[in-house]
Amino acid sequence: MKPMLQLVDVHRTYQIGESTVQALRGVSVTIERGEFVAIMGASGSGKSSLLQILGLLDNPDKGEFLIFGKNINTLTEDEQAGVRNNVAGFVFQQFHLLKRMSILENVRLPHIYSGLKGDFHQEATERLRQVGLEARADHTPNQLSGGEQQRVAIARALIRDPMIIFADEPTGNLDSKNSVEIMKIFKALHEQGKTVIMVTHENDIAAYAGRVITMRDGVIINDERREGLEIPVVVAGAGEFDLKGAGKCSLWQDGRFTGFMAQAFQSILANKMRSFLSVLGILVGVASVIAMMALGEGAKAAMQEQLKSMGSNMLSIRGGSAKIHGASQGAGAVARFTFIDIDDIASLRTLVKNAAGVINGNVRIVYGNKNWSSSLTGVGFDYGTMRASIPTVGRWFTREEIQKRDKLAIIGVTVVKELFGSSNPLGKTIKINRINFMVIGIAPAKGFSGPQDEDDVVMIPVTTAMYRVLGKDYLSSIFVEVASPTLIEQAKIAISELIRKRHRLKEGDDSFNIRDMTEIQKMLTSTTQTMSLLLGSIAAISLLVGGIGIMNIMLVSVTERTREIGLRKAIGARKNDIMLQFLVESVGLTISGGFIGVLAGIGVSLILSYFAGWAVKTSPISVVLATTFSALIGIFFGLWPARKAAELKPLEALRYE
Repeated sequence: MKPMLQLVDVHRTYQIGESTVQALRGVSVTIERGEFVAIMGASGSGKSSLLQILGLLDNPDKGEFLIFGKNINTLTEDEQAGVRNNVAGFVFQQFHLLKRMSILENVRLPHIYSGLKGDFHQEATERLRQVGLEARADHTPNQLSGGEQQRVAIARALIRDPMIIFADEPTGNLDSKNSVEIMKIFKALHEQGKTVIMVTHENDIAAYAGRVITMRDGVIINDERREGLEIPVVVAGAGEFDLKGAGKCSLWQDGRFTGFMAQAFQSILANKMRSFLSVLGILVGVASVIAMMALGEGAKAAMQEQLKSMGSNMLSIRGGSAKIHGASQGAGAVARFTFIDIDDIASLRTLVKNAAGVINGNVRIVYGNKNWSSSLTGVGFDYGTMRASIPTVGRWFTREEIQKRDKLAIIGVTVVKELFGSSNPLGKTIKINRINFMVIGIAPAKGFSGPQDEDDVVMIPVTTAMYRVLGKDYLSSIFVEVASPTLIEQAKIAISELIRKRHRLKEGDDSFNIRDMTEIQKMLTSTTQTMSLLLGSIAAISLLVGGIGIMNIMLVSVTERTREIGLRKAIGARKNDIMLQFLVESVGLTISGGFIGVLAGIGVSLILSYFAGWAVKTSPISVVLATTFSALIGIFFGLWPARKAAELKPLEALRYE
């Protein structure tokens, strides 16, 4: 059978500041399966360096290291981590227990990196029973004595049933009584067939070993075996182990990710205040994004409601202002439109869907002892559908009523408020310029268009306005609904030619003008979108600031937990394991902040809507975007700290002060 561990002419040099320290100088040693070896020597003799190379916590600069005849130098860092997890169990002088975990969780920690599924609660309990601490399973390390903590470390070393136990000064921090108890455990493990390799500087501790290797100045000066000590029988084939396959585990199939999730959130909850301060930036950023986008969407919705009142694909035709001796004669002074113009325009059926004429004026409205000055609009039958003015309360005019010049009125909500207060105006009689009109409807609310109140209006049949109220025989303007948005320019040209021909106008005469109202719609829509984008961008900046805060906290966490990272690597954590665990912590922080931020943002939106009266609309897309973006922030800003943690060498991390 090939020897279990074999070093051939191994050298190891360390650079400490400007000094070069030769820890090992051509060491060659062979250790068989089932031996109990004590490595002794004065401080600086190289005994710890030898143990660290044998335990794959460090690599030699020169020479060969063989496990069952297989050269370790050919293994990658992850493959070496897999060997440590499957072959070795470590017991450190400083115990290296994670204080935020119970001792049961500390014991089963190596199983997270084993590639095996399960919680291993029963196995960990059995190992604690083996060291006499089963009753303390739910305690934390701070609640245990030094001897008890070392026994927990031994139970952790045994959880994967390793071939070799590596112990670095296992009794160095213990009194004589506890030292004896710990050594009894090692002796029992050796009798069960475990290979034990121990570093000590005490002769009475080394006396438990069957073989004592003494070192000085980086070389072995004595290798002594105790006579009469039997090496336990080794099961045939027990040395067969796939070193190359040790580092290969599937993250999604072996349950490691679930373990990382639990570890990450345990770390987050262990530092509640720091975690809260970390997520605060993300919380504020996400809340800002939600609130700002809600304001933008609300403004957009309100704007769309106003745009509906303009109608779709709409053209507005008004009479121009002719000039006589340089003085303007006012709109409609030359081109005065009549119902014949409406009929002619409506006859362009391939281009025009509807056409309606209106007449405008200012009137005084009286009801009882109240009076109000308002805008009068005389309208045709199609105006209601074209300009989205069909009453929600009451009805629109009929064709017969318009033809008969009936005295009927539809009033805006501002007029209703001023004249009727909270009472129902339908069926009531009002006076418009001293003429009685019956109210048959309330126009839909449209709000303000610039400084003009679109709800301060009274609509009556266009014929009634012309011949009974205003005394005009021409229209103020004509509204044309074009059949399709693609036909607007063509319709403008055709209508312009028709008006010029009918009114005998010259080319270039500005006695009328045609306004394309879709241009106004596009301008308002573009303005709203720009405002929403601007508000969202400002809020996104706070998310980035929050992400930088997360990165700083994670970098501090890496520094604080350097020795923990060293421990995790010593018990089998691979680079990707460490990186993923820190990434999960970072993303966990940002998603937690994002979730709370979503609730806060919705709350702020509702408060603004209630107290400030602003239009807000929280869209599901903004919630999804903010949450997704917060997760991406966690990945992006957590990647550097996670990578920094993953690059740490196990030995350097364990020695970190």
